[in-house]
Amino acid sequence: MKFRFRALGVSSAIAMTMCAPGFAQEASSDAELEDIAARYGVRASVLDISLSPSGNKVAWIAAGPEHSEILNVVDLTSGDGVKQIANNTEEIGDLSWCRWATDERLICQIDGMGERSDGVLVPFDRMFAINYDGSDAASLSERRSLRAIGFNQDGGDIVAFDVAGEDGRILITKNYVKEYSTGTRLANEKEGLGVDQVDVESGRRRVEEQPDLGTYRYIADENGRVRLKLRAGYDANGRMTGEYFYLYRDSESDRWREFDNVAVDGEPISNFEPVAVDSSRNSAFGYIPKDGFEALAEVPLSNPGAGKVLFSRDDVDVDGLMRIGRQRRVVGVTYATEKRSVAYFDEELAKLSRALGKALPNQPLINIAGANADESKLLIVASSDTDPGTVYLYDKGSRQLEQLLAMRQYLVDQTMGPMKPVTYPAGDGTEIPGYLTLPAGSDGKGLPAIVLPHGGPAARDYWGFDWIVQFFVARGYAVLQPNYRGSSGYGDAWYGRNGFKAWDMAIGDVNDAGRWLVDQGIADPARLAIAGWSYGGYAALQSQVVDPDLFKAVVAIAPVTDLGLLRSDARNYTNRNLVKDYIGSGPHIEAGSPLRHADKFKAPVALFHATRDVNVDVRHSRAMADRLKDAGKQVSYSEYDDLQHDLGDSKVRTEMLMQIDKFMRSAFGS
Repeated sequence: MKFRFRALGVSSAIAMTMCAPGFAQEASSDAELEDIAARYGVRASVLDISLSPSGNKVAWIAAGPEHSEILNVVDLTSGDGVKQIANNTEEIGDLSWCRWATDERLICQIDGMGERSDGVLVPFDRMFAINYDGSDAASLSERRSLRAIGFNQDGGDIVAFDVAGEDGRILITKNYVKEYSTGTRLANEKEGLGVDQVDVESGRRRVEEQPDLGTYRYIADENGRVRLKLRAGYDANGRMTGEYFYLYRDSESDRWREFDNVAVDGEPISNFEPVAVDSSRNSAFGYIPKDGFEALAEVPLSNPGAGKVLFSRDDVDVDGLMRIGRQRRVVGVTYATEKRSVAYFDEELAKLSRALGKALPNQPLINIAGANADESKLLIVASSDTDPGTVYLYDKGSRQLEQLLAMRQYLVDQTMGPMKPVTYPAGDGTEIPGYLTLPAGSDGKGLPAIVLPHGGPAARDYWGFDWIVQFFVARGYAVLQPNYRGSSGYGDAWYGRNGFKAWDMAIGDVNDAGRWLVDQGIADPARLAIAGWSYGGYAALQSQVVDPDLFKAVVAIAPVTDLGLLRSDARNYTNRNLVKDYIGSGPHIEAGSPLRHADKFKAPVALFHATRDVNVDVRHSRAMADRLKDAGKQVSYSEYDDLQHDLGDSKVRTEMLMQIDKFMRSAFGS
């Protein structure tokens, strides 16, 4: 398959719509640092992107100045250029995504972090519709009644577009909150999550599914019919129990039935987790455990006992579905060995993916990010470890591939360090997978180096562009990202008891990453640092408790510092019991909490945290900074008001990168 390339020039147009990060031009080292930090610290030029039903219009969200987002649209047929139709400057809320409901109207969502009067953080989201020209913005989320008990966090989720084939009709969830009934007969007595059908032009809505207390998600098939209902179990105090119940509708009935007597390839399955429905096959797709790994199975809704495995591997988990189109058609599965891969069920898309790989050899990570109504036009994002990515529009009819946008405009043509999959031996001989990134052109010997453990801990690092890795590499550091035991994606045995209960194994693997860098001659042992975000920050701090002589500088961003605090942080939330079970109880709480061992620290520590972090409460870093100071240790602490766990502010990220670089060089005496 051959492609015809044509650049639309939209990249240059969007460059003029964005706020320049103020790159320095002076030749001094501070100016060079500011320039590099600004380029890598600024958030992405494309945070989210969507193709209209006709395929003639594109909408995307770009990072604006500091903590803001800009909604841009372009008509690819008019030649009118890019239009900015909305600008979100709310500090406690992010414009997270926008989708075309029709060719003239968009639906968008803002995700935010509220705060109750008692200081408890409350995540929320709100949905609105807006015309292509920026007019007629209207809320699609139900306003909270003054009589409602509590705060309505859930502003709704899209369940389906083009319901019953009608353009502009969508299914959206609605969270019913019980109201006080004193003095009125009009108060709402319903509770739980339901589904409304909404006309996005007129705003008229009618109930599609009555609210059901305990339901947290509905899933429709490609025709817009609700077919799956996912429920969570709760105890008498309204706390989640960890039990989940999955219900379905057969094609011939509206009655809900619970998945029971499910069998896959003749074997009974008690924990089938459905995630999608294909009406043409009258089947549900879902995850099952198979030989210690996550696999994808297909279960016929007319006969759940006749399921079959669609895709599995014996080395890594299946970690997601590949879906395209307005109705999220399932076309394959994703998994990651050394690099992320897609196994397509759709042979046409498999052939297209292979052809794109040949046409874009320097951008081997190919992702179908969107499609028009009939899937004749596709949005493609292609990237690599040294390329943040480019958005292309592919027309199946003309086989033309048109370059649209750079994912990170300010990093176009910047030289970056290649990321190499490696393994290194842990203390018990187990080979630990990871990624080593070296400065471009480096011989990889005697470098300042950073071990960068990922967050989670139920997560993993992947081969591909990473903005904080490439910043460090641009400053001359070697960076090693270990997928320590306790990481997800490598099966049950690798995940083990998780990185909190089995912190000693996870931190042992992390520290062994630093020792390997030194043993291989890659790292100068006097200039070896550790840095991490969230659980990665916890790992960075706990590494000092285990071996305070190994790393000469410690950077922890939004870190867990005490496992007991982390358990108590969940006391005001419905997942309290799940968090307690996940962290566990016993002597590992004391031994695995760096806050309780500040006296063991030898390396200087830099802490960074935001005040609206619901993942890890800001009190973790505040307490760690105080405890280290009381112990006479060297520590610096930076706190950011009204930001969340990801520090989603270009100015803050830039300043933080500059502080980290200066901190580490000072710690190394350079």
